[in-house]
Amino acid sequence: MNMHTMDIDAVAKAIEADMGEELPDLRQALKEAKEKTVGRVTSPHQMLVRRAREEAGLSQAAFAKRIDTPVATLRDWEQGRFTPPGSALCLLRLIAKHPELAQELSALS
Repeated sequence: MNMHTMDIDAVAKAIEADMGEELPDLRQALKEAKEKTVGRVTSPHQMLVRRAREEAGLSQAAFAKRIDTPVATLRDWEQGRFTPPGSALCLLRLIAKHPELAQELSALS
């Protein structure tokens, strides 16, 4: 895909359809990538990880413990070094939509 001719809205709609949810910061990230105004583009997966953690109101360390994941792995996901596996993405989508689930996870341990 040529970034200069990219239809931001069409790409955003396709990504949101794939994710099954609206991603509020996606269009801005795509616009910045197209205009090369920033050095780094945030992926939808990064936004999902951060949003789920922030909706749960937890620090990286507390959230990582809650989802039974090493904090270094959570940081890698948030910083875009690695993409969470499918099962983690499913859990993150649920927590992003229902933050109270993160609290319930602590009761299961």
